[in-house]
Order: sequence, then C-alpha cells, then structure tokens
Amino acid sequence: MQTTSADRQEKEETEMPIKTQSDLPAKEILENENIFVMDEFRALHQDIRPLRVLILNNMPIKQDTELQLLRALSNTPLQVDVTFMNVKSHVSQNTSASHLNKFYTDLGEIRSRRFDGLIITGAPVEDLDFEEVDYWEELCSIMDWAESHVTSTLHICWAAQAGYYHYYGINKENLPKKLSGVYDHWVANRKVPLVRGFDDSFRAPHSRHTMTPDRAIHDCKELLVLAQSPEAGVYLAIAEEGKKIFISGHPEYDRYTLHNEYRRDRERGLPAEVPYHYYPEDDTQKRPLLTWRSHSNNLYSNWLNYYVYQVTPYEL
Repeated sequence: MQTTSADRQEKEETEMPIKTQSDLPAKEILENENIFVMDEFRALHQDIRPLRVLILNNMPIKQDTELQLLRALSNTPLQVDVTFMNVKSHVSQNTSASHLNKFYTDLGEIRSRRFDGLIITGAPVEDLDFEEVDYWEELCSIMDWAESHVTSTLHICWAAQAGYYHYYGINKENLPKKLSGVYDHWVANRKVPLVRGFDDSFRAPHSRHTMTPDRAIHDCKELLVLAQSPEAGVYLAIAEEGKKIFISGHPEYDRYTLHNEYRRDRERGLPAEVPYHYYPEDDTQKRPLLTWRSHSNNLYSNWLNYYVYQVTPYEL
C-alpha cells in the first residue's frame, strides 16, 4: 500500500501555538498541516508565560515521535514551549548525531531548571529486563529528578511499565505474542478531570510485547485506574492527583504508524499478525482507519489544562 503526501499531511484545525526552535524539521510539516508553530522570536515578544514541557524521547526514529507528540500537544489555546531531551548513556542508531546535538539536551544541562510537564516516551527495549537496559540508571535519575522539578509527568507505553516498576516495584510480564492494533477501552472513573469529555468507550493504539499485570496495578493503593481494555489491559492510571500519569498505549500514533511497524516486522521475518481493528476488513492493502484521534487530542488537552496549567504557579 502506498501512502500519498496528502495522507501523511492530514489537515487539522487548531489554535494553539507550539513553540519550538525555528529550524526544527518538524516545524515545516506542522505548519503545512495548519498547526500554528511559533518560533522563538515571536514567543519572546508575547506577554505570556508559556507552559514549559520537556519531552524525553527514547524512540529510535526521533523525528517521527517529535512530530506525533507536537501534533498531540497542539489542541488547546495554551502556548507550549517544548524542549527535547535524550539520554547520554545510549547512542542512537537511527537519528543523526547532528540532529541530536542541535535540537536535544540532557539532564546535566537542565538539572537546575523546572518544567510544567514532562513526557517520557516508550522505547523498543521491552524484551530486556529493566536493569539490562543500558540507560536504566540514567532514566531512574531523570524520574527521581522530576519529582522535585516537574509538575506532572506523562509516562507512555514502555515508560509507563518503567514507572510502575521504579515507583511501585511492579514488574512487567511477557505476552505470548505481540499486542498490536487498535483496542476498545472503557472509562473507569469518569469524575477524574483527565478523562473529562471521554465517551464511555473509546479506541487507542497499542504496540508491545509486554504488559504490567492488571491486578497488580489495581491492588496498588497509590494508583487509580481511569480506563482499561478487556484485550489490552489497564490503559490509563494516575497517581498523586496527577503528578504521575501512566498510559500503556500510544495515543500519539498517527494513521500509518502501526502499518509501518507491521511492514517492518514482516520484512525482518518476524511472526507479525495483522494489527487488530486497524485495516478495513483486515485488508493490509486498504487505508487504515483513524479511530482514536479525538480521544487522543482530548487526553493531551486535559493533561495540559488540568494537571499542568491549572496547577503550576506562574513563577516556576
């Protein structure tokens, strides 16, 4: 199946200014999608304090994740100043050193700064025990640093599993086969602001080989489950009134992310099954259905509004 430029650049209406470095490659793509991206010069001349969001990007193809997360943060009138971060104890094989040196920082450079929000992405290391990951100690240091320097931290997919393990000692388990597709979820605690505006059921993508056991999450007194799926397990949980939020799936994925992963796995000779509830009639030659965007936008918007903007003092 061929994807066209029109498919890749789906138009979206939004009012929120995302502030990034002027020459970040994702900036031009977002502007072509009608997403308002503000450069540093204009932002400095506005009498407003933007929300400062730090993104620890552990994904291998960092430019794709940059684009997905900037899209996800673009659906609120709040101004967001985004800083990208990576770990120093791991050398990226899929992103150029020049890109990382130009657009990324590390904990040593921002240790004294404070941020309204932190997003920690997933990573393709779930087959390893946490302690076997070459940057595990550095990641733990970042999560510990965030306790006193970040208002709210969003942990996505593997990062959610890492957070459950680091904070609460709940280890992940291997799945008999890869969980890949778009799954139905049910809201469990509707009164919590993070799921405000959600339908009773909604869909979200998952792509992983491991999971944190549902029962262990439910039994942990510090955690409150907000949404879960019969097939994919606990999807959304919260701790410390939103200081820590855990998402087991990938709400930021775009239309073709699962398609590209499926095609990559097949090319590598891996036993890849057709992603669940993704292609019409499970026909991989047909355009995948985008059935999770509205709830993804709602989730990130609620996070920015209720757990970042409404909580952080004007003077960080």
